[in-house]
Amino acid sequence: MAVLDQLTSQQAIDLENKYGAHNYHPLPVVLSKGEGVYVWDVEGKKYYDFLSAYSAVNQGHCHPKIVGAMVNQAQTLTLTSRAFYNDMLGKYEKFATEYFGFDKLLPMNTGAEAVETALKICRKWAYEVKGINENEAQIIVCKNNFHGRTTTIISFSNDPVARKNFGPFTEGFIKIEYDNLQALEEALENNDNIAGFMAEPIQGEAGVYVPSEGYLAAAKALCEKHNVLFIADEVQTGIARTGQLLAVNHEDVQPDILILGKALSGGAYPVSAVLANDNIMNVIKPGNHGSTFGGNPVAAAVAIAALEVVKDEKLAENAERLGKIFREELAEFAKENELVTLVRGKGLLNAVVINDTEDSSTAWDICMKLRDNGLLAKPTHGNIIRFAPPLVMNEEQLRDCINIIKKTIAEFKK
Repeated sequence: MAVLDQLTSQQAIDLENKYGAHNYHPLPVVLSKGEGVYVWDVEGKKYYDFLSAYSAVNQGHCHPKIVGAMVNQAQTLTLTSRAFYNDMLGKYEKFATEYFGFDKLLPMNTGAEAVETALKICRKWAYEVKGINENEAQIIVCKNNFHGRTTTIISFSNDPVARKNFGPFTEGFIKIEYDNLQALEEALENNDNIAGFMAEPIQGEAGVYVPSEGYLAAAKALCEKHNVLFIADEVQTGIARTGQLLAVNHEDVQPDILILGKALSGGAYPVSAVLANDNIMNVIKPGNHGSTFGGNPVAAAVAIAALEVVKDEKLAENAERLGKIFREELAEFAKENELVTLVRGKGLLNAVVINDTEDSSTAWDICMKLRDNGLLAKPTHGNIIRFAPPLVMNEEQLRDCINIIKKTIAEFKK
């Protein structure tokens, strides 16, 4: 079979199963085209995308402005490494720091890389600015977090699938309950070696857990009281997904360190970033951290275009408005349907909790039927279905999707 031959869905699946590592369990649909809120499989069937590549495609599939910027730059200069300056990185750094309100940006490629970068910056700040003895810094994290799957990150995960047989693990982390201010306060008061507190403003992979109102602002205040850096992992919740540019903006919180990825490129290219002010970022010196591809000209051009689309097309406002409609409609449906326990979320990051055990196949079966009915979503943690469409969706499309979701779930009996 020639590489460019048209494959059937089963042929594509068989190729992955034979030649690829089995580190994912995809829904059995093979996509070959995307535009806006839609994707098409290799047989030509059209679907609503209700996952947005885990919120990487907030601006919609193949947005012409983003793709245009990528193609134009790729035809001009793709990579110099950071051994030399390029004429795009500084423009991007200026644009993004002004866009998010920080002094400096450190460019990386993936979300997990950006998390690792933030942890390194936080520790170095702790030793050189706060005055913690070297190698004694602790960083507080939340249980049920998802920050990636590198060795350091899974060291503070409590997901047994992510951790099993990957030790020994990195030390220096304290795990507390999410949305528990008392636990945070106790951890801060009982340890003089705390460098930072890292949290997702909404725990996405855990099942779209939205914290109590005021939690983020109070957590930031506690960090300020104890001279501890508040690190916001907005890789999934950032870039307009929750109805504000950043999820922390719902509580007017400015994190000390901001982590971005996914939709920073509109899903067109791997781009991530860590932002902080000079008093923190200036601890990083030449040789301390880097990446061959981090800050490459294509990434810079793509990120500028992606962020311009978010502002120009008012995607945060659209997510806020459509998210309310989605939750109101599904909450009403839940009153009549015993299979839906709960609907929760913010903006267009939402989840429906299915009334079954985590080890049941019900949520997966519903997603398979949603696929058959023209909508793609995926379960997380067994009995939770995450719904996160591209933010370019309009109300007519959303209501069509709501009808598909209702109709599909109604086919199942508790």
